[in-house]
Amino acid sequence: MILTNEINNKKRPFLIAGPCSVESEEQVVSVCNDIKVQTNASVLRGGIWKPRTRPNSFEGVGAIGLPWLVKAGKQTGLPVTTEVANAKHVELALKAGINILWVGARTTVNPFAVQEIADAVKGTNVPIMIKNPVNPDLMLWIGAFERFQKAGITDLTAIHRGFSIYNHPKYRNVPNWEIPIALKEKLPNVHLICDPSHISGKRNGLLPVSQKAMDLNFDGLMIETHPNPDDAWSDAKQQVTPLGLKNILDSLVLRKEELTGDSITKMEVMREKIAGLDDKIFELLTARMRLSEEVGIYKRQHDITILQQEHWKKVISYRLSKTEDYKLTDKFVRDFMDALHQESIRHQNNVMNPDLK
Repeated sequence: MILTNEINNKKRPFLIAGPCSVESEEQVVSVCNDIKVQTNASVLRGGIWKPRTRPNSFEGVGAIGLPWLVKAGKQTGLPVTTEVANAKHVELALKAGINILWVGARTTVNPFAVQEIADAVKGTNVPIMIKNPVNPDLMLWIGAFERFQKAGITDLTAIHRGFSIYNHPKYRNVPNWEIPIALKEKLPNVHLICDPSHISGKRNGLLPVSQKAMDLNFDGLMIETHPNPDDAWSDAKQQVTPLGLKNILDSLVLRKEELTGDSITKMEVMREKIAGLDDKIFELLTARMRLSEEVGIYKRQHDITILQQEHWKKVISYRLSKTEDYKLTDKFVRDFMDALHQESIRHQNNVMNPDLK
């Protein structure tokens, strides 16, 4: 099959569903048949090898589960996919009849492992899906695509599953939506699938993450689905039943990408207003940096350091105290002020140390 063509030809969201881990033949065949009945899933997923954080965790049933997953695919008439982490996995999966392979986040982070898998699939036409690396590194993610492209693999799809963070109150893996958006900008022809299961880490977070992905015009969703989620051998809290999956899909609001009729004119007017405000913002930023250069000249004349830590603490504290008035999040204000501060430091350094540019 050519996965990219399948995604092009299917109505959004293109759905990939199945258990986090294949546990038994009965489990995977039954849940995949139920997924087929309850939803319009296009691909069935199942973990055969599970890269776990600690060695005593369940690490998958291994190659014994491959024919079970293939059987589920044949019974439902749907292609099946599993995660591979090395060349041996690739060999076993393709020999068993797995249709699509995906590279997991813990593998994408390692260029040596990605290259090994790319070398293993060279000369085949197997579709490859690549999850983002565990750390928020856009270039590392893009690099994985480039390794497969150099191996002659062109049927490539991206899966956004969020980025590791310690003890976040809302997400298991923070989405950092700006990174998949940037990936799409750099690789416009690559389809983008969201994995809300790993971003949320819990069932009640699947719908809002899925809706956000659809509003950002993602092509599809990969959602972990289990016949008895609470009894799952891995990632129990983030899996849903096939009926629960159907309820999520039925609750999604699928908005139009293209504007039509009067909407085009109205949107153009609003965008022109926004562009005008953006122009004013950048004019103000330019004026601010001119003042920063004057500050730098004064500091140079009086042998004062660029960084004035106590003053900066007061500035950032004041701005963060005003976030509700600004109608902006603390994170945005903090990130904006940090960027502004760093640019100001750059301008001051240029005038204080002109010979060291």
